[in-house]
Amino acid sequence: MLMNKKNIYLIGLMGAGKTTVGRLLAKSLSVPFYDSDKAIEDITGVDIATIFEFEGEKGFRIRENKMIKELTELEDIVLATGGGVILNAENRARLKENGFVVYLQCSVDRIVDRTSRNSQRPLLNVDSPREKIQTLLNERECLYQSCADLVIDSGQIQSKVAVKEILKEYMSRLN
Repeated sequence: MLMNKKNIYLIGLMGAGKTTVGRLLAKSLSVPFYDSDKAIEDITGVDIATIFEFEGEKGFRIRENKMIKELTELEDIVLATGGGVILNAENRARLKENGFVVYLQCSVDRIVDRTSRNSQRPLLNVDSPREKIQTLLNERECLYQSCADLVIDSGQIQSKVAVKEILKEYMSRLN
């Protein structure tokens, strides 16, 4: 299916590699890279964990929805989204309407390994991060799949290989 959508949006659980792959994609395409969580932090002046602490997940999701609306209005960008962006139907619609959506799928074990080194993951400040990640994956997998134009297993391949696969599919669909 040919498309005229030039943006690339990366979705997937925290720790799936969206930011790493996104930066490499943007560099390869010579376009700006955005990370929706980083953009929220830049505007608020505080980190995501602080927003969760004072506003809860609901308050964060309101900010996230507003940021996704703004970022999906831009053209010729690569955007790494927050892991829960697909929980909102408006966000899913905006992503699908305005860009090529890539789901970076990753195993629970790999995500646990990647996120265990980062204390700035508010949803993982629980007794059993592995159990929480599995629950999040169970809740979100069908939403990620339904929103994606392409699924890449980012836990099994190096980021540079993922970028090559994404670019190959992306370029084949441009009209």
